[in-house]
Amino acid sequence: MHDVRLACRSLLATPIVSIAAALSLALGMGANTAIFSLVSSVMLRTLPVADPQRLAIVTSGASANREWSYAIWDELRRRAQEFDGAIAWAMRRFNLAQRGEVLVAEGVLVSGDFFTVLGVPPLLGRTFTPADDTRGGGPDGAVAVISYAFWQRHFGGAANAIGAPLAVEGKPFTVVGVTPPDFFGTEVGRWFDVAVPIGTEPIMRGRVTALDQPANFWLNVMVRLKPGRSLNEATAALRGAQPQIRAAAMPPGATANQQAGFMRDPFALTEAAAGLSGLRRQYERPLLTLLVVAALVLLVACANIANLLLARASARRHELSVRLALGAPHWRLARQLFVESLVLAGAGAAAGLLFAHWGSRMLVAQLSTAASAGGPVALDLSIDGHVLAFTAAMTMATALLFGTAPAFRAARVAPIDALKEYRGAANGAGIASGLVVVQVALSLVLVVAAGLFVRTFIRLAATPLGFDEDRVLVANINSTRSTAPQETRLALYQRIADAVAAVPGIARASGSLVTPVSGSNWAFPLDVAGAPPLSDGDRNTQVNFVSPGWFATYGMTIVAGRDFDVRDGAGAPPVAIVNETFAARFFPGRSAIGGVVAFPAAANASAHAPRTIVGVTSDAVYRSLRDPQRPAMYEPLAQNDWPFPLAGIALSVRSTSGSPMRLTRSVAAAITAVDPNLAFSFRPLADQINASLSQERLLAILSGFFGGLAMLLAGLGLYGITAHAVSQRRIEIGIRMALGAAPAGIVRLVLSRVSLLVTAGVIVGAGVSLGLARFVASLLYGLDPR
Repeated sequence: MHDVRLACRSLLATPIVSIAAALSLALGMGANTAIFSLVSSVMLRTLPVADPQRLAIVTSGASANREWSYAIWDELRRRAQEFDGAIAWAMRRFNLAQRGEVLVAEGVLVSGDFFTVLGVPPLLGRTFTPADDTRGGGPDGAVAVISYAFWQRHFGGAANAIGAPLAVEGKPFTVVGVTPPDFFGTEVGRWFDVAVPIGTEPIMRGRVTALDQPANFWLNVMVRLKPGRSLNEATAALRGAQPQIRAAAMPPGATANQQAGFMRDPFALTEAAAGLSGLRRQYERPLLTLLVVAALVLLVACANIANLLLARASARRHELSVRLALGAPHWRLARQLFVESLVLAGAGAAAGLLFAHWGSRMLVAQLSTAASAGGPVALDLSIDGHVLAFTAAMTMATALLFGTAPAFRAARVAPIDALKEYRGAANGAGIASGLVVVQVALSLVLVVAAGLFVRTFIRLAATPLGFDEDRVLVANINSTRSTAPQETRLALYQRIADAVAAVPGIARASGSLVTPVSGSNWAFPLDVAGAPPLSDGDRNTQVNFVSPGWFATYGMTIVAGRDFDVRDGAGAPPVAIVNETFAARFFPGRSAIGGVVAFPAAANASAHAPRTIVGVTSDAVYRSLRDPQRPAMYEPLAQNDWPFPLAGIALSVRSTSGSPMRLTRSVAAAITAVDPNLAFSFRPLADQINASLSQERLLAILSGFFGGLAMLLAGLGLYGITAHAVSQRRIEIGIRMALGAAPAGIVRLVLSRVSLLVTAGVIVGAGVSLGLARFVASLLYGLDPR
């Protein structure tokens, strides 16, 4: 403690240097802690359940698919004796509004023993039992368990929430329990609000239920291993039951080849202590890249502070030599200087934690913008053991990085120096110069990285879309609650489009299954009569169902043939429109009009009739701005002949002028007038496209900030060493000027050394930048890092 008190007193004696160093550290360490807290939340933390290390997710050994049909889940749970329990779930967005515009709640359909197998007790009331997970509801009817956050938000934390009614998708449910505050579910990044049993899914969807669709893969399945049983042993036991499970769950209509492939595809178990996370798959590489970038900034800050402390140690050389002359050992002086560095690093870490608290939440808000279509991102950003250990290790590492050189200098002080008038020396100048070279090199690396990420963002933002996104509003309509017979739903969607198109201020309105740049993707390898031989990958074609006028709504051009119209209704000859890439690939050197397209014999497409091409449209972005242009085929929405019904459509609305959001009330009224039981939500197409760039925007903004900060620190470091060198040589400079040296010559003398340091830093930084560019190549777009 004595050393700490002396260190604090010494640092307060030079407040400007100490505050500048602490602020530099706070920015560098805060940035690292903020990004690492996200890494910890998304990638390192285990689920807040009992004994999470014994959890495993069931996947496909061939395709790594992790979603299963209800039929497969039903067979798996019958064989749960191989494990300490098995659970299934599916994330959904529930509508809690009675009608009209959606009141969204993050929902999850779960098996009856979901909470029991996970070891999550209720905070209030009870959780589900297997008896609740039956069609039509259990003994207490349709029941729901709500999260702690939803309980506070929706019920004000009142105890009488237990037994309260809750309308889920317009159907009455009863709240029977509240989960603990720290339980968010099994998918990291998505907190549930309302959980309902899987068996109640038919209550919400009506006659058409996923429980009766063996070809609909929608459930995640997780098992708890028996104590002492390895993952390999459990996988072997599961595969032993595979023939019976798959035979009982075979999708109807599958061909002989498909049946053989279905039976052959092996089950696999993957460790799931950290749960599942789409956010983890999407942002793992960007977050690790940003962590490396932030670490480089901290290295620049450490080099800068090391130079400051070296200059400070030089100024204290007389004091240190006096203490040596009075009997203090060298190690005692070195320890004192290192404790000063440790105190400085501790102060920076404490301030950095405050910065990280704000910065990590800002980053989560940015991630939520990207995921707004699938629900806001919810992460536990509380300080846990991982973050504390990281911060402590970072504090020690930074103290070593910038404190070692000054401590080493102190150990080389001689007692005789106390008798000399000390004006500085050249010893140590090599260390300081080397640190400046390191600063310049790392700064160049960070600026190059920022340039690559900014350029990637600019290129993606400027990517030709092939359609006009201005003044387009997307209304996502869910018809689950509609009382209209399923066979009339396609006609219902067309009546909605016609009603909305008649609203004043709207130029066009048309429906589709997929909207551009939404992340949704339907793709199949198509068979085209007379096409050249192509691989399945080359035949893979993106498919969409659209209503007449959809191309005009998006400003796309029909370059050959015709658009869909009233001739292309249900029962009419099946037709299709393809894009220019499709026409060029399948019909090289000839017209695609009149060509015949057929789907391969697949379980979900066996009834899909061949189609005649009646038009060719201009190319346009389909799923993502990063995707290369692929073949695309559009089919009339009215001719949808897939064996599963559509739960809704995306209605695209183009306004005549101004923001389309001003028309939401009029559009809502028109939709409700056609069918008051429909649920819908609105989003401008421009927002959808903007959200698709969130990863690139995040990298561009943060790397640009870090690059600018590193350049500033390097500039300060260069200024500091130059000023210190000039002060050490002022007698020499005075003599030179007395002997007739011109001021310009003195400036050249000083700048020559500066130029040498900068040149050395640029050469080193250029080499490191080449390696960094290859490391981040997968995050770039339209740039060759070689």
